[in-house]
Amino acid sequence: MVDKLSDRVSNWMTQNEPQCFVGLGHSVGVHAPGLKLPWPEYLTVLKNSLLAHGKSVQVIRAHAKTKPSVSFAPVGHGSIPASDSPEDIAAARAHDDNIKVPGVWYRSLHLDPAILGVWPEDADRVFGAYGMTMSDGDLKTICQPLDWLGLNFYSAPTVKAGPDGQPVVVKYPAGHPQNAMGWPITPEGIYWMVKFHYERYGLPIVITENGMANLDAVDEDGGVHDPQRIAYTRSYLKQLHRAIQDGIDVRGYFHWSLMDNFEWAEGYSKRFGLVHVDYATQKRTPKDSAYWYREVIRSNGEALMRTDSLIGV
Repeated sequence: MVDKLSDRVSNWMTQNEPQCFVGLGHSVGVHAPGLKLPWPEYLTVLKNSLLAHGKSVQVIRAHAKTKPSVSFAPVGHGSIPASDSPEDIAAARAHDDNIKVPGVWYRSLHLDPAILGVWPEDADRVFGAYGMTMSDGDLKTICQPLDWLGLNFYSAPTVKAGPDGQPVVVKYPAGHPQNAMGWPITPEGIYWMVKFHYERYGLPIVITENGMANLDAVDEDGGVHDPQRIAYTRSYLKQLHRAIQDGIDVRGYFHWSLMDNFEWAEGYSKRFGLVHVDYATQKRTPKDSAYWYREVIRSNGEALMRTDSLIGV
């Protein structure tokens, strides 16, 4: 029984989606502050973000009133092998880890320094021309002990091995399912994403974001019917269950999001919530997916295996 403040555990995350606020905010320019910096300046932002993460972990561990459990939540990029062949699996893994050209999404740029304490050799080769350096002192600050790894995941490309063994992205056919953001719906991606991250970094994993943007509206019966979100969430959770069965240490899952809200540069135009929000009146209406998800929680996942799509409605 926990009866002392010192016996309690508090969960902390230092950053959420650094690829977005660093990359999309300072290189691509589609998110705040909307900058399109030249590579040398962008890399300075990236380095400062990594240093800020490391220093934040130090401060949390030094000053938390309760025992801290610390992580951070990058975008969980992963690729789906086009087949179960060793060649395609290796190509999918390499597509996310190997840095061939300047870019903002490579997981190794953020996670290798933060977890492994190394700056990737291919990053040094690709970014060295822009004056990017990472000293041993920098890496010592950045690489602080983490208790688990938070990963936000929505979609993934499918990748095969080309004739030379190099990764080749397989284009999805016309009509492939997608959400209101235009992102392809790829349930298998969450399996391969957690598998590749767990094998490379060895930390317990929590899915800190996963969900679907949809075009939801209140029907004339007063309800909000979103069977697409139910189908989406069921398929992703079943793939996460597959990962757990394969021995991957998945500790938790957080659906994004509880309520419709302000979504980055898209504002109020994209609805991710389990609860519909009328932005003019602030009236909240649970969607069908909210009742279904309640039953998934109540049944400890058993409801995922049922065939009826609107359990609990």
